[in-house]
Order: sequence, then structure tokens, then C-alpha cells
Amino acid sequence: MTTLLTTRDIGAIVGAKGLGACLDTLVNYLEEDFSRWSEFDKSARVANHSKDGVIELMPISDASLYSFKYVNGHPKNTRAGLPTVMAFGLLADVDTGRPELLSELTLTTAMRTAATSVMVARRVARADSRVMALIGNGAQSEFQALAFHLLMGISEVRLFDVDPRATARLVANLQDAAPALGIVVCASTAEAVRGADIVTTVTADKTNATIITPDMLAPGMHVNGVGGDCPGKTELHADVLRAGAVFVEYEPQSRIEGDLQQMPADFAVTEFWRVLAGEAPGRTSAEQVTVFDSVGFALEDFSALRLLRDLAAELDLGRKIDLVPDMADPKNLFGELRMPAVKGLPEALRVALAAA
Repeated sequence: MTTLLTTRDIGAIVGAKGLGACLDTLVNYLEEDFSRWSEFDKSARVANHSKDGVIELMPISDASLYSFKYVNGHPKNTRAGLPTVMAFGLLADVDTGRPELLSELTLTTAMRTAATSVMVARRVARADSRVMALIGNGAQSEFQALAFHLLMGISEVRLFDVDPRATARLVANLQDAAPALGIVVCASTAEAVRGADIVTTVTADKTNATIITPDMLAPGMHVNGVGGDCPGKTELHADVLRAGAVFVEYEPQSRIEGDLQQMPADFAVTEFWRVLAGEAPGRTSAEQVTVFDSVGFALEDFSALRLLRDLAAELDLGRKIDLVPDMADPKNLFGELRMPAVKGLPEALRVALAAA
């Protein structure tokens, strides 16, 4: 039997544990998995692009567990009452191929993205960072703001979005969830970035944008570029990347999808696992500018699914489903068609099934 977790189950987990504790534990799971980078069979995600969006499949495995995530990105979806991003994922046993967990990952993706941002920032942002600019106030912005507030000590967020309604929603949610967090609504990106220690960009439009330009940078700033995550979509001016040390998740994927797609093939970057392993430095000085060119990598969903599996078992959440047949005779697959009750079927079909 396979455990199914729905969005209600994820809400129950966060309700029971608290968002801060869930994010903090997820950072720990991420660090555990990134620290054993060489144990994973890795590949860039498989993407199918259309005029208005992208649908992606993100697989990864180690010697024990295999996972994948199905995820889309369609910025125009909100006009039809749908989320821009929708996702689900599966965790399976490598030895048998048996699916262990089928879970929603729409809410969870927002949490794992924020947790990944924090994991990197803990090692490449200044430890005394207290002010964050948040450019793009869409569906993932609350998660980024709260993760940095609860786990990194950010005490003020400076907000800007081209849609003032998005900012108003974000302000209302943050005031309710984190009353101690200072909130400043700004009239432009430049105003929001001014005085910020960390700049997080999480915009949705699928376009080659230059939202952060080199004139906005200040010594010691950390740029957390989250929104640029597919070919043809960027947020950072190329000179922002040239201005500091650039960290990525999985370089072959980042060069195709991230802001790094603007740069020549020999432009130097550091895969973040090397920082955890002590093979490469994180921040090297208080004045250094650092950039995390985040695109989202399958290992992060692997970690999130592991955490969901463990918390669901601890809290007795989820329900068992027959995703694959539970067979008395594993070689008699056809026999499974004859096992279900045939009530409600036409009489002739019931007779035919009984006689088969």
C-alpha cells in the first residue's frame, strides 16, 4: 500500500509542528542530502515548454530511494483561478520499485524553496543580515519572508511588486503570521533594495528581465535569485553575476535555466554542496557580494519527500491507497481484473466475467 498525502495533510503537519520548526527541520534534511552529493544519480529535469509555461519532471535517486516531482509553471494561470505552480511527487523503494509515498508538492515546493534559500544564505550571506528586500510578491513570497525571519533573524522586509494587490495580500499575511517583522512597502525595485543586506527576487513572468542591476548592489550584499528557473527567464543583469561569487545547485541544469544562462560556458560558479563539504569557501569577506542562482533541483524535493514521509508516520497522517495491485499471486496480473465486485455492471457483462 502507498501512503497518500493531500494538501490538508500538509496543513495538518504545519499546524502540529509550526511553520518555523518545519522549515528548520527541512533545512537539516537538505543539508544531510547535499552533504552526500556523490551518492545520488543526478540529471537535469526534463522540461516541456509551451508559449505560456512549462511542465517539468524532476527525478533523482540514491541507493535506497527514488523520487520524482511533476511540476508546472504557468504565470497566466491566476487569471483562470489556478495557481502558477502546481506539483506532486513520489518516493519509491529502489530495491523493489514499490511506491511508498505519493504527495502533494505545491505547498511543499514553496517551503522547500524557502528552506533551500536559507540553507545557502546561512553560509554565504553576512551573519549580521537583518534587512531583506523581496522583489516579486506572489505565491512564494510569504514563505521566503517567514523563512528568513524565523531562521535567519531578518527583522525587516522591504517589498515591491508591479501588482500592488499582490503586495497588499503579502502584507496582510505577514502581519498575521509574524507581527514582530517590520514591513516596508516600496514604490520601486531600487527603493526596496536600498539598504538591504539580502535581496530575494521571486518573480513569475517568463521573460529575460534585468530586475536587479549592478548599480543597486552594495558591498556585502547577498542576492537570492529564485525566480529565474527556465530558458528565456532571467531576473539579474549579467553584471550582477560578474560582481560577486556565484553559487548554484546543479551546474549542468543552472547553465540552461538560471540567470547563469546569460554567461559564457567558462564563467566560474560553485556548486553549493562543495561549500558544505569544505571543498570550496562560502563568503570570504564582509564586503564580498554573493549570488545564489537558484533554479530548484530534484534533490531538494527528495529531501522534502523524506521529511513528509517521516512526519506523516509520526503524526499518523495520510491514507493508504491501492496505487499498485496488492496481489495474492504476483504473476497473475490479469486476475486482478476479475477481483473487484461487479455490482452495478450490466447483467450480460457480469455473466461474462463470472464465466471467464
